[in-house]
Order: sequence, then C-alpha cells, then structure tokens
Amino acid sequence: MLAATRHKKILEQLQSNGFVKVSELSQQFDVTEKTIREDLMKLEKQQWLKRIHGGAVFVESSEQPDFALKLPNTVNPNEKQQIAHYVVSELIRPHDVIALDSGSTTLEIAKFIEDMPLTVITNDLLIMRELMLKQQIKLVIPGGYSQHNLLIPSHPLEWIMQMNIHKLFLSTSGIHPSYGLSIFSHDQLVMKKAFVEAAKEVICVADHSKYGRGALHTFATLEQVHQFVTDGGISVDNLEQMKQAGATLIIAQ
Repeated sequence: MLAATRHKKILEQLQSNGFVKVSELSQQFDVTEKTIREDLMKLEKQQWLKRIHGGAVFVESSEQPDFALKLPNTVNPNEKQQIAHYVVSELIRPHDVIALDSGSTTLEIAKFIEDMPLTVITNDLLIMRELMLKQQIKLVIPGGYSQHNLLIPSHPLEWIMQMNIHKLFLSTSGIHPSYGLSIFSHDQLVMKKAFVEAAKEVICVADHSKYGRGALHTFATLEQVHQFVTDGGISVDNLEQMKQAGATLIIAQ
C-alpha cells in the first residue's frame, strides 16, 4: 500500500473515531509500528493530528463552521484579506461571470467586491448575504437543501454545467503534490468537483497554511488549477514543491 493511501485511511479513522492506536494500525496495514509512527509524525507536521503515547488524536479543522450562518473561525485573517484584495483588484472585471466556492477566503473576496455589473454563482449562504445588497451584482444560487452554511443542489454538475463560468475562485483545506486539493467535508465534495469541471479558468485562493497538507477527500489535481494565489508566508519548501509540480503560483502583495 502506498504511503499516501495509508495516510488517507489513517485520517478517515481519526475523523470517525477521534483517535488511532499504533499497534492496531500496524496490524491493519501489515507494516511495522516504526512505519506507522513515521506516518503519524508526517501527519502531525501537516497539523491534522496530535501524537500521544501509543497513537494519535484527531485535530479538528478550524475551517468548518458548526451550524448554519455562524461565521467560521478563521486563521490568518490578514493573509486571507491580502489574497482577497489582490483577487478583486487584479482578477475580477466588470461583466465577468464568476463562481465563489464556499470558504473563508472566498468570503473575504465577496466583502471586497464593489457594487459593479457582475454575475456571481455561489452556494455559500454567507457569501450570498454579503452580496445580496449590492444592486448591480446578479446572484445565481442553486435550489436544493441547506446544510451548515451551504445550499446543496440535488444534481450539482447538471446545475453548474448550464452556466458559462469565466472564473472559479476555489477554496481548499489542503494543497499537496500527492493529494492534490483536498477537504475534510464529504458534503462539499461533489459541488467542488462540479465547479472545477465547469469553469473555464480555475483559481485556487488559499493562505500559506494550506500548503503541504492533505485532507480526507481529494476533489482536484494540481493540474486542474490554472493558478494558485497565496500570501508571502508560504515556506521555501512548499514553494519549491509547487514549482516542481508545474503549478503557476502568485504571491499576493
């Protein structure tokens, strides 16, 4: 079994049970306990778990809101605002048709957007609330059921493919050469994949803390993203990894 596959299964068990034991993982994957401890050490460096004696416990993602229309707890707010300011000033133009994926950085983008002729497609209730009073902006939202801060259409790809999305601004929990773009929440998985497939240009907006991390569910490869916009806090190692992967990366100033 590849290490990346083993890491994904470890994270799945952590999210489900809250903890894992080295001895049990060693038997399950038929590898040595030393290998499992090395796995846990790597995942701890990516901040998805905390090692304890004999195993590890799960670390919750600070990006996940716990109930509808509650503002998510955000880390690196200044960096997110820096990214959002760059996106609005350099990448969004009047009469564009854009999609804003659900996330704290895309919410900041919505806050920075001025009232101008623009079509915005989103299923994030917080983003909708931010834009609905800007009279020149046409909001396109899905029908469907609500969960947390999201509206989830019954057939996401069918709904999204009806529209010509010029630019998609995409959020993520992790960006990694092996895992691609990934998230913890299965509820968002289909919607994100549909957005990526439908958009003419895919732009990932994520602060430096998301790089070098892998979450449970991969929804896009690095190759599917036309450009990544991040802040100057990205490490030299992560920057080099992205360059080696052939990604186009912009540091928001």
